[in-house]
Order: sequence, then structure tokens, then C-alpha cells
Amino acid sequence: MFTSPTYGKLNIQDIPEKIRIFFEKHEHYDAPVKIIVGTDSQNFDQTKVVSVIAVICEGHGGIFFYEVTRKPIIKDVRTKLHEETNDSLQVAEQLVGIMESEKRYEEMYLNCPISIHIDAGNSIKGKTRELIPELVGWIKSCGYSCQVKPDSFVASTIADRISK
Repeated sequence: MFTSPTYGKLNIQDIPEKIRIFFEKHEHYDAPVKIIVGTDSQNFDQTKVVSVIAVICEGHGGIFFYEVTRKPIIKDVRTKLHEETNDSLQVAEQLVGIMESEKRYEEMYLNCPISIHIDAGNSIKGKTRELIPELVGWIKSCGYSCQVKPDSFVASTIADRISK
């Protein structure tokens, strides 16, 4: 179950329609409408995982949807980033499956690229730098573009804030 500050609780099957409405309201702007999926997690007594679907039209606003799941605690950074990336890819694949199955989403699907944001950065002192090539390769091999920190704001800002 996803939550939206705008629309409340939704199943993932309901999200493409909300994206289509946003797309149609914003398609006349010069800025493209983008769909971005990102995931972040935090360790508590369990690992709280937050996956976010953000839909933005740069300079003209956006909407987002998030899902919170809990998993047994994941302490290893590599395993944690693989879980986050896998969750983002699963959400993206679900969206693609829904959008490809219905004619009403065709224009939106063809004009709104889906990209994945990874909560990993190139900081020399960071623990995630060495994982970036394999994560980026994995995402690109699945057909999506991706961003890492500092450009991965859906994972490193939106999902991060909800996960805390």
C-alpha cells in the first residue's frame, strides 16, 4: 500500500492514473514530466525500507507516493544497497507493467522516462562509492537510467526523510 500526501492511501495499480492526470496538466510546459523511483532504509529494531515514486515537472511542481516495509535488520551496507536497488527496480517494473497494459497510459508511458535514484555517493570517505559501478550497471541492464548522490534526490532526500 502506497501513501500520497495528495491522494492518501493507494494501491500501486491506482498510481498510473494519478501520474496520467499530473502529466496531462503539465505537458504544455517546456519542462518534461519525469517519473523517478528511489528507495532508502534505516535500521531500528528492524530495517525500515521506504520506496518512493516521484513525478516531477521541473519548475512546476510534483507529486510523490511512498511505501513503507519492514525487513529483518540489515547491517551490511552492500546488502542494504542491493535490497534498496532491488526494491526500486520492482516498483519500476510494476509501474511499467500497468502502463504497458492499458492504452490510456500510452502517451504518458512514451513521454515520461522512468529513472532510478540510488542512495550511494562518490565521497572518498563514503562506504558506498565502490558499489556504484555494479548498481548502475544493474539498473542500466534493466533498461532504466539512474542517478547517484548528489543527484539522487528521490532516494537521498524524500525516501531518507520518510525512513527516519
